[in-house]
Amino acid sequence: MILFQIGEKVVYPNHGIGTVENISTRSFGSIGTQPERFYLLRLTFNSMTVMVPFSHVEEIGLRKVTRNGEVLRVLGFLAAGTCKCKGDWKDRFKENTDKMRNGSLLEIAEVLKTLLMLQTEKPLSFREKKMLSRARHMLMTELSISRGLRDSQVEELLQAALSKASLSLPAAL
Repeated sequence: MILFQIGEKVVYPNHGIGTVENISTRSFGSIGTQPERFYLLRLTFNSMTVMVPFSHVEEIGLRKVTRNGEVLRVLGFLAAGTCKCKGDWKDRFKENTDKMRNGSLLEIAEVLKTLLMLQTEKPLSFREKKMLSRARHMLMTELSISRGLRDSQVEELLQAALSKASLSLPAAL
């Protein structure tokens, strides 16, 4: 089981970076219920707080912020990796939603690149535009924290990688 410390930055899949603000024990439900330990997270994106039971950490996919080796793989993929794009938008949207929910930085980069490639062929649906924006935000935030960079530096890093694949980082919405 993965353990986190108070003050540690963690990735909450599909929501982005959060900070462990507290670790507490609570009992919910009927009398005699075993007390459960929880992480109290504050999400960076919207300052919302979330309680995550220790017993659900792996199921949810809560993880540590990506380290340098994985960041290099992500940048390499954005520069030269290939994407298989499903033709039917419902199948594509479901696949991309699953990748976002998984929370792997590489899969989030796949969603970003797939949608950017698709956008060069035809306009994205409203839902896909929102997903592209969320994938951009999640990549930007995690790379910023992982590398200790400002947003402008992360944008330059992502743009440099994407330009090698003749793509461009979309502006933040």
